[in-house]
Amino acid sequence: MWVQTEASSGKLKQLWRRRQRLIVSLLVLLIAGLALSLFLVFRNHKEDPFKGLPHAYSFLETVSADNVQLYMMSLSPEDIKLRAAGVPLRQVNAYGINGGFFYQDALLSMAIMNDTPVNGAQKGYGSGWFNAKYARGTLVWDGASRSFSVQVVSSGEELKITDRQHYFAQGGISMNLGHEDLWEAAVAEEHLPYADEKRLRSGMVYDNTAKLWLIVTPTLSTAADFRSAILQTVPAKGLEGIFLDGDGSSQMNAKEIIVPGDSRSVVQMIAVDGTK
Repeated sequence: MWVQTEASSGKLKQLWRRRQRLIVSLLVLLIAGLALSLFLVFRNHKEDPFKGLPHAYSFLETVSADNVQLYMMSLSPEDIKLRAAGVPLRQVNAYGINGGFFYQDALLSMAIMNDTPVNGAQKGYGSGWFNAKYARGTLVWDGASRSFSVQVVSSGEELKITDRQHYFAQGGISMNLGHEDLWEAAVAEEHLPYADEKRLRSGMVYDNTAKLWLIVTPTLSTAADFRSAILQTVPAKGLEGIFLDGDGSSQMNAKEIIVPGDSRSVVQMIAVDGTK
């Protein structure tokens, strides 16, 4: 009887040891899995979503006297590429900011590179060949003469260009940064949406050295607030430019900051190329 009890006790001890080893193995696997998960989360959080892209711009962050915060990307016009997007900018593997106005998948602001609209065929509705409904301020880079201008036009045919195969034209609303007596009337005539409401804003500005500035504010601002902040804080002279689409469309992809707006899809973006 004693022998049987001792044998039974030995089996119980073996079973207990096996169970202990199994529990320890499971704990080790659980800890290893948790560590791997934390590593992957940390790596994905830190990983640069734009890794490997040419960094063909300089970044600047400023705050105006009225506490309007601006994020700016300054670069050469030769490093600009107007392109279609169709998704929130943070899903596009390119640096840059949002472009002009749109409705659903139709682009309502001019966006042309070398006589080719970015969202369809020449003269097609929603292609980027037109500023829909109104003649509006369009920022034009004339590559042949190496000069900028803001031209108030309705379609690509009206653009004054030296070489039709060497330019870009981005539609928006005239800022008239050099004309304090004209800008409010121009904004009204060109129908800037919600000019007097506090919204997110974006813009495209050039200076007297032919440098381009892509600007977004995360601060809820009126058109006057945004324009004033640009005049106060952009470190350049001879500024002129345009308002772009605003509110939730105001988005920026930069190595230094991502401004998602309200994460809506935008039809067009002003991208940093820099691959030339």
